[in-house]
Amino acid sequence: MKTIKRFLFFAIAATSAAAVIQELSQPQEQRTWHGTVFGIPYDFRVPTFERIKESMWNPEDERLFTPRPFGVGWSLNIARLLQMVRETSETDSDDGA
Repeated sequence: MKTIKRFLFFAIAATSAAAVIQELSQPQEQRTWHGTVFGIPYDFRVPTFERIKESMWNPEDERLFTPRPFGVGWSLNIARLLQMVRETSETDSDDGA
């Protein structure tokens, strides 16, 4: 388990470093501090309530995993998860009748 944690730490650190390098390699006026690196989303802007809500509670978004409001990787869209659980429960109850 220690090896897995160490690997994850280094993978996140390397991805974060690559994202920062990617931003710093652009002219200052073109830096957005959010985007993707190796297909992994990153956002180093100061988080706002709206971005946190959009990432973690967005029933309009069909994605279960959304880009994190700050940092590297994905967040869980809890609203979508609850919709999926509800749909599964309804399907299961319909099958039993």
